[in-house]
Amino acid sequence: VQLQASGGGLVQAGGSLRLSCTASGRSFSSFSSYVMAWFRQAPGKEREFVAILRWTGGTTYYADSVKGRFTISRDDTKNTVYLQMNSLKPEDTAIYYCAANQQGGSSWFLYGYWGQGTLVTVSS
Repeated sequence: VQLQASGGGLVQAGGSLRLSCTASGRSFSSFSSYVMAWFRQAPGKEREFVAILRWTGGTTYYADSVKGRFTISRDDTKNTVYLQMNSLKPEDTAIYYCAANQQGGSSWFLYGYWGQGTLVTVSS
C-alpha cells in the first residue's frame, strides 16, 4: 500500500485547508477492509491522532481538539481520503500524515502504512 499526501501550506488563523491522501498498490485493491486516519506531529511533540474513517460504512471519529472544525471524508472513485480543516488555529501547525491499517485505532503505532507527510502552518 502506498499513500500520497498533499495539500498542506501556509494559512492565516481562521482560514481553511484541505488535505488529500491517495491510496494505491495491489494490496489496496479491496478498500472495504481498510481504515484511514490522519495524524499530526508538531515540532518537539509526539505524533497525535486527528481523525479516522472506516472505508466501509464511512464511520468517522475525531480528536476532541479538532471536533467541529475538521471533517474526514472519502472519494471512492479516486481512492482518496480528505481532511477538510476549517477555523484553523496556530496550534494546528504540524506535519500531517495519513495512515492506513485494517483494524483502526487512535494510536499511531497501530498503523503500518504511512504517507510522507504534508506541512500545515497556521499564522496568527
